[in-house]
Amino acid sequence: MRSLIAAGVIRRDRDGISLTPFGQQARIILGGDSLDKGPSNLALLDAIADVIDAGAHVQILAGNHDLRMRMAIGSVQGERTVLNEHLFVRMGRKILPALQEVLGRFVTDEDLAKVPDEATCRARLLPRENWSERFSQAARAELPQKAIRKEVHKLEEKLAKFDTDRLRIGLSYRELLVSLRKCHQIFFEPDSHYGWFYQRMDVVARSGSLLFVHAGLCDTMCDALAANGIEAVNAEYRAGADAATLGFYFGPLANLVRTKYRGTDCALTDHGVRALHQAGLHMVVQGHVNNHEGQRLCAKKGLLHLEGDITLDRTSRALEGLDGIGTGATLIFPTGDVIGLSRDYPWAKHFAPERMN
Repeated sequence: MRSLIAAGVIRRDRDGISLTPFGQQARIILGGDSLDKGPSNLALLDAIADVIDAGAHVQILAGNHDLRMRMAIGSVQGERTVLNEHLFVRMGRKILPALQEVLGRFVTDEDLAKVPDEATCRARLLPRENWSERFSQAARAELPQKAIRKEVHKLEEKLAKFDTDRLRIGLSYRELLVSLRKCHQIFFEPDSHYGWFYQRMDVVARSGSLLFVHAGLCDTMCDALAANGIEAVNAEYRAGADAATLGFYFGPLANLVRTKYRGTDCALTDHGVRALHQAGLHMVVQGHVNNHEGQRLCAKKGLLHLEGDITLDRTSRALEGLDGIGTGATLIFPTGDVIGLSRDYPWAKHFAPERMN
């Protein structure tokens, strides 16, 4: 809310919020990770709903945390297999605050009475005995050997920390399981309380020559965007995320929300950059990289990127040594002018294209 007020999009008074004349014309793009480390995930979703109800044009992009939440919820639904039995521990550590919020707000005593004892719930949420050996064999159809070894190592690291994190948050295994099941109900059942959130979610958006995405691109996605367009890529992402496997998580579609252009990420080369340019896309506007001094323009793999993540989340700010409540927005005008606002930088940053000629 502070960010939208700072951007001149909304007004807030005792009767609620309303759009300013500028806000009535603006397209608001939320760049991903709406579901983050907390402590106010549900309050944020309620605020987004209020802005939508006020008539704002809001587009929600997927972030890696939003996908991880989805995969963690999905891991306790349906058949349990060697490929999904570890996904709650693998994906769920950072969503523990969100599960705590769901427990306090939506879970009833009747819901809790329906889940089994602590030991049974623990067994349901943690991978079974000899998981690493069984997974290493079964995952060969989806992942290369190097990725399998890395996944096993990551799971071992997360298992070692999981009970410490769980106890710090103050959740039993019974509470975790009932909260995950309640998440499925409030996010994915028809006409559910937050059903609109994932239903409205895209993975890419376009405005003129700008491409908006949470993390970044690879050659495969550049080719897909050039050949098939934004809507086709969004439709393919939604279909894959609906029943996401590790193959999807490490593949090119989820790379859009995960990449930091590391050697282990799907590659972006000159081929992809040329394909994007031929499609009329010349700059990527992204989140995913926390900046402590406002927005930043930079070239990555020969492609212009505007990093717009200015660390709003309270837990992230505390972990990264930033004071106070995060506020900021990136305003992009039809003229090509970009105004970057951030609580952590003393001036508004202005990118004026005419000065670059």
